[in-house]
Amino acid sequence: MKYFLLQIFLFISCCPFSGCKGQSTFGENYLKLAKIISLPGVKGRIDHLDINLNDQVVYIAALGSNTLEVVDLNSGKVLKSITGLDEPQGIAYIPQSHEIFVANGGNGECYFYNAGSFEKIAAIHLKSDADDVRYDSVDKKIYVGYGRGGIAIIDAQTKKQIADIKLPDHPEGFQVNRKNSLLHVNLPAASLISIVDLKKLKSVRDLSKDYRSGNFPMALDSSGNILFIGYRHPGKLVVMNANSGHRISVSELTNDSDDLFYDEITKRIYVSCGGGYTNQGYINIFQFEGEGKYVQIANIPTRNGARTSLFVPQLHLFLVCEPSVYGHDGELMVYQVQK
Repeated sequence: MKYFLLQIFLFISCCPFSGCKGQSTFGENYLKLAKIISLPGVKGRIDHLDINLNDQVVYIAALGSNTLEVVDLNSGKVLKSITGLDEPQGIAYIPQSHEIFVANGGNGECYFYNAGSFEKIAAIHLKSDADDVRYDSVDKKIYVGYGRGGIAIIDAQTKKQIADIKLPDHPEGFQVNRKNSLLHVNLPAASLISIVDLKKLKSVRDLSKDYRSGNFPMALDSSGNILFIGYRHPGKLVVMNANSGHRISVSELTNDSDDLFYDEITKRIYVSCGGGYTNQGYINIFQFEGEGKYVQIANIPTRNGARTSLFVPQLHLFLVCEPSVYGHDGELMVYQVQK
């Protein structure tokens, strides 16, 4: 996520068409704010997060503070602030070994930590900008997007890099489709979605580009073979066939989306949007109503820049990270998902 000049240029050029006007609040009944957890000392941008379901502990990549925040949901307290990181971005909790994996965007280092003692136990160096992370708990593989066009595959057991996938540009949001042994990858600088064959370990095709750019977050409905893509320029939620790229639905979306989740049970889509230069973040919620129709049912205000989140269906929670502002530290907003 280092291409700030490009993003600023795209924002300025597309702002008249990207919903920069003020937005109304509605649908607050779909999320009930259950708890606000302060993150003392956390300043600047907050990136991605993951959860240890068994202990109900959340791990937060505090990029602006170069720390990994360990938060107990039950007590509402920060258990540990791990220092010595360099722009941490991607996080994965590995339950089988009770370890935390962190990807650093600054130096390209990826660290393994013991989730009990918080001791660093291994490190893997990628070229640069180690970013989004996905963990396949079945195959015990960690996927890390990095550099100007690569996804590293790491064996979570041996803690060694076992493969490297070349891409034409820096990857952002991506999803592992185990059903088809495919990887769907957002390439926002190229305005493309690349499809990677995990058996061949290479990109086999790109879904056609259109006028939209800044495709950062992605969710996958593997049962229906559907992709949900959040675009920033202009702000759109695009629902498409995961193989052909055929557009099923296009909806307005708040600017600066960075995390997107699909609930297969309720068929709802949750998107955390930082708001960009509009000074107001929002949680956008969409409901599938059949025949390819997705309707926005909620537009819930958050702090400006609150663009990273985590949907935890097992606990019926939606977690949103709000960055520091006006002298206040960052906060973790804990929402209870309502029917």
